[in-house]
Amino acid sequence: MDASTSSPTPASTLLQSQRAFFAGGATRPVAFRRQALQRLRAAVVAHEADLLAALRADLGRPEAEAYASEVGFVLGELDFTLRRLDGWARPRRERTPMLLFPATSWIHPEPYGCTLVIGPWNYPMQLLLVPLVGALAAGNCVVLKPSELAPHTAEAVARIVAQAFDPAHVAVVQGGAEAVTDLLAQRFDYIFYTGGPRVGRIVMGAAARFLTPLTLELGGKSPCIVDASADLGVAARRIAWGKFMNAGQTCVAPDYVLAHQSIRAELVRRIGEVLRGFYGEDPKRSPDYGRIVDAHHFDRLAALLHSGRVACGGTTDRETRYIAPTVLDDVQWDDAVMQDEIFGPILPVLEYETLDEAIAQVRARPKPLALYVFSAERAAQDRVLAELPSGGACVNDTVTHLANPRLPFGGVGDSGLGGYHGRHSFETFSHLRAVVRSGTWFDLAAKYPPYRLPLSVLRKVMAWLG
Repeated sequence: MDASTSSPTPASTLLQSQRAFFAGGATRPVAFRRQALQRLRAAVVAHEADLLAALRADLGRPEAEAYASEVGFVLGELDFTLRRLDGWARPRRERTPMLLFPATSWIHPEPYGCTLVIGPWNYPMQLLLVPLVGALAAGNCVVLKPSELAPHTAEAVARIVAQAFDPAHVAVVQGGAEAVTDLLAQRFDYIFYTGGPRVGRIVMGAAARFLTPLTLELGGKSPCIVDASADLGVAARRIAWGKFMNAGQTCVAPDYVLAHQSIRAELVRRIGEVLRGFYGEDPKRSPDYGRIVDAHHFDRLAALLHSGRVACGGTTDRETRYIAPTVLDDVQWDDAVMQDEIFGPILPVLEYETLDEAIAQVRARPKPLALYVFSAERAAQDRVLAELPSGGACVNDTVTHLANPRLPFGGVGDSGLGGYHGRHSFETFSHLRAVVRSGTWFDLAAKYPPYRLPLSVLRKVMAWLG
């Protein structure tokens, strides 16, 4: 049955109502966008307790961690955007070459129209609502698809959106693969997807059918290089913090450590000490340590514990989806744990002899979402940054690059396409339209046929005027 004779689906009906709403022009005034963002902020604040409880139910998230990385993060993005929205939305003037005299040149940010945001399960509130902030600020209508693997948070987000918005403006669609398939069969004006590369390719293929622009926030094996000059105490704390928050289920978590052979053993020892300080002798009893999202991911991660040698951790409980924060030593590049992104509380440690060797090993693999280097030597820091591409990077820290709303967050190559946060979110969800306004009081005859200007003169004139 072709599209012209098939029955409308829930997604197509919803999209039709949003297209009508957008066509009416309601989302274009900046005042309307501001009010929408303020309503979203008020609804998030009103439902804070529900959100924290949902995150605990889905992922075992401790309250402080859940607030900082989810609720507080979204509120910070909202506040940052509300303070700057007027300036971002205003047409901005650019320099005009003399060749176009008399004219002025402008960039007009314009909303795409009807947008789709597909969120993941690991940060199921933040990674759905932060893109929503950018889409609303830019003046779009939005369909949100939360992950079915975090059902409590998906339901909490649905309540927030229902309280704050007309579904013709912003709506939540829940469900599994069938719901996503239905949504991707529609002609959206922009798609924003956060998740894994496998589904990312499916989303990109669906977008290609309609030539729909999109952002892909994916992942990969983010390396952490620690050289002999690094402050090992600081490195151990910051690596352990970045790796084991949310039980390692963070797209920018250090996936593995590549340590200089002279300090590898000491670094492993210090990370073990840090973990005991963070979570106690039995992390299973710690109120500050999370759980694996479901049995499928638990089984996948448990199978990786056989790589290398367990230096600390290694214990599991399938019934409660608990995997201890684990450090694997004596890991080799061909071990199972090094083949794909881990996305869990398992930290493999490998060693290198020279920085040339470390750089070559990382370069031989797909471009990561994040790159971390710990070193006291500026030359080593700069060399790693210059020779190893990545979506983002930190020097002597982990994860913190995504906390600055002035910096774009996104991947490159296999780790993603496009970036967002702050103004970058606004521009991601905006078409930056080029506009030239020409005066009519002067009109150079030489630009029209018949062309009389010799080519030698034309070259000089264009070089001078350009």
